[in-house]
Amino acid sequence: MTAKESTTSRTETSPCLQLQDQYACDVFNIKTMRTYLSKGVFNKLMSTLKLGRKLDPSIANEVAQAMKQWAVDNGATHYTHWFQPLTGSTAEKHDAFLEPDKEGNLLLEFTGKSLVQGEPDASSFPSGGLRATFEARGYTAWDPTSPAFIKRTPHSATLCIPTAFCSYNGEALDKKTPLLRSMNVVSKHAARVLACFGRLGVDVVSNLGAEQEYFLVDRELYKKRPDLIMCGRTLFGNVPPKHQQMEDHYFGCIKDRILEYMTAVDHDLWRLGIPAKTRHNEVAPGQFEIAPTFEELNLAVDHNMLIMEVLRKEAAKHGLVCLLHEKPFAGINGSGKHNNWSLSADGLGSLFSPGATPHENALFLTFIAAVIKAIDTHADVLRASISKLGNDHRLGANEAPPAIISIFLGDQLEEIVQQIKHGGARSSRSMGTMNVGVDTIPDLPKDTTDRNRTSPFAFTGNKFEFRAVGSSQTCAWPMTVLNTIVAEALDEIAGALEPVAGKPEFRQTLQNLLQDIIVKHERVIFNGDGYNDAWVQEAERRGLPHLRTTLEALEVLDRPGTLALFAKYGVMSEAELKARKEVQYEIYVKELAIEAKTAIDMIETQYMPAAARQVKELAQTVAAIRASGVGAGLSAAVATLEKVGGLYEQLPGILDTLRKSRTQGCGEIKKALAEARRVVDLLEKATDDALWPVPNYDQLLFV
Repeated sequence: MTAKESTTSRTETSPCLQLQDQYACDVFNIKTMRTYLSKGVFNKLMSTLKLGRKLDPSIANEVAQAMKQWAVDNGATHYTHWFQPLTGSTAEKHDAFLEPDKEGNLLLEFTGKSLVQGEPDASSFPSGGLRATFEARGYTAWDPTSPAFIKRTPHSATLCIPTAFCSYNGEALDKKTPLLRSMNVVSKHAARVLACFGRLGVDVVSNLGAEQEYFLVDRELYKKRPDLIMCGRTLFGNVPPKHQQMEDHYFGCIKDRILEYMTAVDHDLWRLGIPAKTRHNEVAPGQFEIAPTFEELNLAVDHNMLIMEVLRKEAAKHGLVCLLHEKPFAGINGSGKHNNWSLSADGLGSLFSPGATPHENALFLTFIAAVIKAIDTHADVLRASISKLGNDHRLGANEAPPAIISIFLGDQLEEIVQQIKHGGARSSRSMGTMNVGVDTIPDLPKDTTDRNRTSPFAFTGNKFEFRAVGSSQTCAWPMTVLNTIVAEALDEIAGALEPVAGKPEFRQTLQNLLQDIIVKHERVIFNGDGYNDAWVQEAERRGLPHLRTTLEALEVLDRPGTLALFAKYGVMSEAELKARKEVQYEIYVKELAIEAKTAIDMIETQYMPAAARQVKELAQTVAAIRASGVGAGLSAAVATLEKVGGLYEQLPGILDTLRKSRTQGCGEIKKALAEARRVVDLLEKATDDALWPVPNYDQLLFV
């Protein structure tokens, strides 16, 4: 073989070249559209995608035919409108492309109407009162900004078309529709602010990079834990002697079995055009993280839903189960979904990047001020957006941020903010005074600040990281809220600056405006330790809301001010927002009821029989020692028997309390579950491992 032939051979088998061919091969993206569509139709569709124009109805049929042909060429036999109802997961109904003709032949049909609109049953999804049970009609509407893709199993391929989901009367019944509305409104008002700085006609885009944390457990062990199966978390179980305190799992060497799984996940995601970038061990044993690169917000949300699906499906192929619950195991780290959010514009990049000139500095500080204003004004609404039963267990525990919403800016940026507050006071970190629009602020490199794990909302150089979002949540709802409250702040800033834009007084007006915002809203800035009990007291002194539970937080959603906010910006009507509160409340109550019933079943069918066997064995041991006439060990055996027997005797009362609590409200169920756990966990410590009926934490986390 010649040197040239050897080089060619290595190149042809290069995994990187294979990856280039495979990346997004199951996505009807721009590259594929250019191949399958005529030039005229392609250009019109690009206008829809890039300029936000309405889809030209005249091209719908050709787009549908091209999409169908591409899907069939790639093995698809069915298509589905893929949408995100208020369940928090995704939904799909499959239809075959096949249509018989009068002669008994099969035709492949897919029309523009089939592409643009579908009609699933709206009554079977939670609607929070927007739909009555007998009002079944609902519509899915194609979202061309999120490309269609093919989902595969070993023997099937289905064309999935991302869609919005609305009722017969036009109310949003999904997570996507309000998200798209919020993206439009924050873009509109950010563009107004940019125009005040002379940046006319600039499109602003919301961006997201969502870090996804998850646990993996062995499937055979999982099948022996009814609480994991039914509830996604362990209702009982003791933290093992060694868990995460040695800090040796974080970023540690990834075990072969897990790495094989992660590699398969990456390849599945890459085929779907999802830019999975990072994978690593997380802090807790059995906990891991995957993170993609930044994308436009709507696409990033869709991709995160697919990431969660692929994580679950691929785990089954490797004899594993992926747990996305926020707190699968008590006493160790929970799992979050860190939402790295920013606004970007053509020619400017992230609007949260300081830039290199005074003009850009002023723009940067204006957008930073807008976020500070938004978070302080609506901290309670933002807290409500991350409310669910699982996240209640996580927030404020084991490296999760507290339920108090605050902003971490880092020392350098906070000092600049203080300069603005005091009207340009000299700073030890800057070379001069801070007069917005004239003096250059100190360089703020991307990693100018340390990371703060205890902050729910942290500035990280050119973006904000919303760390409080739960791992099982869709990103859509928290990002909808964030976009909306920032849009309001930008709207008010634009309203103050537009009358003086391009005039000599612009600089002073901006200086006064930013100073006023900082004075009014600096209370939300906190760079310290969010786990410190002193912060809770300090936050209350500042007047920051501390909504500890989902039920407290949800009350915010139907307050007049909250309803008016979302209605004003056209993101959600009063009925739509109230419906979301009702759905979140309903899910919370149902999940808690399932936990109570699961706990009752486990105590009755597993823990009580195990305790009875242990009591019997201990009683036999005591009897045998007494019969032997040897007193050695008798007192220890009797003490152990009395301990186990005493715990066993408490279980019937525990069951009665659990049963009664199911009719007494969420608070009583929580108390009953906590007491049941206390007793069962003590019983686990006192029972022979061979008799214990379920895998314990040692096995689940380390096997």
